[in-house]
Amino acid sequence: MKKTIYIVLTDTGTLLSKAIGMYTRKDLNHTSIAFDEQLNEMYSFGRKQRHNPFVGGFVKESATEGIFRQATCEVYSCEVTIEEYTRMLDKIRLIEQNKELYKYNFIGLFGVALNKGIQRKHAFFCSQFVAMVVNEGGLQMFNISPSLVQPHHFSQLPCLEPVFEGDLQTYLDQTRGQQERQPIRMSVWKSLAFRLLA
Repeated sequence: MKKTIYIVLTDTGTLLSKAIGMYTRKDLNHTSIAFDEQLNEMYSFGRKQRHNPFVGGFVKESATEGIFRQATCEVYSCEVTIEEYTRMLDKIRLIEQNKELYKYNFIGLFGVALNKGIQRKHAFFCSQFVAMVVNEGGLQMFNISPSLVQPHHFSQLPCLEPVFEGDLQTYLDQTRGQQERQPIRMSVWKSLAFRLLA
């Protein structure tokens, strides 16, 4: 019996995402891992406070809120065994139970730019975290250290099946249903201000 995980690449439009994009020359510069098609169980390393991009760490992400409201995305699926699925979830639960110890690996981003992996205890950036989790599950997707994995590397993996490309909220409408998703309403000015501060 098989289970399915989902790798989600997004362009959130934040200043950090744009800064990373200047180096990667790619549009989708945030990586998450999800354990259901509807992305209710989606995890990554990113901002812990909506209006402060410099306070980062482990986060369970809501695909309908905040920086994801206007995000574009690519969603990929990967079939795994129940044992692999369980090991990955167990690793995430362990981090979640001790999430106050974990920080965003800003220094590691500079290491990627220098092609020098920088691994710090209890610190990850988004794609490093996802690569580590799949490694912990027993899936050897990469022949490089997780500390060197960039978001676009996932889109090049033959073991990942493309599921969707486009507006993230459109994907959620298709998988959850528009009424169930219940988007948060924001004024145009409030939304614009949020993205500028991000």
